[in-house]
Amino acid sequence: MEMNTDLDEASILAEATAKAGVADFGDESFREPLRVLLRALDTEARLLDFGRAAQRGRIVELLVNRLRAERAFRAHPEILDETLGAPIVIVGLPRTGTTLLHRTLSQDPRLFSARWYECRFPAPFDPDAPAGADDPRIPQAKAEVQAMLDGSPALAAIHPLDAMAADEEILLLEHSFLSTVPESGANVPSYGRWLDAHDQRPAYAYLKKLLQLLQWQKKRAGQHAERWVLKTPHHLGFADLVLETFPGALIVQTHRDPLESIPSLASMITALWVLVAEKVDPKEVARQWSAKMAAALQRCLEVRDQHPDRFLDVWFLDAAKDPVGQARRIYA
Repeated sequence: MEMNTDLDEASILAEATAKAGVADFGDESFREPLRVLLRALDTEARLLDFGRAAQRGRIVELLVNRLRAERAFRAHPEILDETLGAPIVIVGLPRTGTTLLHRTLSQDPRLFSARWYECRFPAPFDPDAPAGADDPRIPQAKAEVQAMLDGSPALAAIHPLDAMAADEEILLLEHSFLSTVPESGANVPSYGRWLDAHDQRPAYAYLKKLLQLLQWQKKRAGQHAERWVLKTPHHLGFADLVLETFPGALIVQTHRDPLESIPSLASMITALWVLVAEKVDPKEVARQWSAKMAAALQRCLEVRDQHPDRFLDVWFLDAAKDPVGQARRIYA
């Protein structure tokens, strides 16, 4: 089967609408960042043919998800009436224990959390399928996770990928094409610079809509909880938007020596770039992500100064030694 390596916007949009069977994207704020990303992937990322095909396929899937979500919103307008309780939001530099803490809290049935397959495919393939029916998103997500691990075995030791486990809503933000996911998957510095210079409110507004969609699905399946537990290092640079989008949120900030966390992050990003690019310079990965994380941490410190009562600190070693004890602190 011949790979489609074309990164042309029009052909990607056409493929997405053909696959989804609908053509209404609703809010179209995603179009400009998508255009910037496609240009960067085409001209900067030095993608192998496989990498170009993989990036195209990923973008088509994100657009299909948007179309399916919009179809669900139209078919069930009550989705947007879902009330999101003030969430617990775990942020921190990558590799500081955020996943351990998130997955510990996600075991509590009083908290909603987004599973990897739900983040990857937030909209049901059929919005009218009966709740509890075998969900076709799950085997597709499991196959995708296995393909990632087969392609880069080092990922297993860096981040515990599991289609059924709670994971980062950065994958939901990705659907707005306003997130750091593309930069983690390929060398696209011009896209990163564009992202830093533009308002991220559309991304957080869409994140809220997708969480409402997931909450509606969970309730239909018989799950009921008080609030969400969210987690992604991406929020570190946008803590102000987290508090604006989710009033009353408690931000749990994790801490670890950056000399330990940043090299570990860079190794993970390098393992992802290697999957798609013809040549990867680990030092370039380190330069980009060290600067990106330093800027995000500085922005978070500024927000903390304005909202000190909305933050709680957790140290990496404390979370590693006693995650349940840290959960008790958060609840208190």
